[in-house]
Amino acid sequence: MESLQIASFVVRFQLAAVEKETGRKQWRIKVTHVQEDRETLFETIEEATAYMKSMVEDS
Repeated sequence: MESLQIASFVVRFQLAAVEKETGRKQWRIKVTHVQEDRETLFETIEEATAYMKSMVEDS
């Protein structure tokens, strides 16, 4: 029987700053990998997504 693998993440977005001229929001993104109880911080959703993808592919 094939074993079931699960990877769970909690993703939290916190507003870090808003550029006055453009109104563009800068976010602080914290990703928690539940199985390893490890938190990692990112500045972009692309970085956070790449991290989660690498964690899933390496498991």
